Amino acid sequence: MKTEVYSWRVSAELKTGLEREARRRKTSLSAVLEAAAQEWLKKNGADRDDEREQKRLHEAASKFVGAISSGEFHPSTKVREVVRERLRRRYGR
Repeated sequence: MKTEVYSWRVSAELKTGLEREARRRKTSLSAVLEAAAQEWLKKNGADRDDEREQKRLHEAASKFVGAISSGEFHPSTKVREVVRERLRRRYGR
């Protein structure tokens, strides 16, 4: 749901062009403006910062992701026990 309002002044020619495009697409002027703003953000890298941050987080988390082999048929039922035992052995707790 859209909750934010933004307004600005445009030339009469630009407004006419936007309204014409909205009629051609059989949609509202606000939908045309929303699409234009989204496209501009994509082209100008606003999402690239998010992608870089996600990549950084994935790389950091990948150090701690792995598989635990318990040697049993249903290892998922014993994960808690296996992890606790390995932590006990590693850190003496």
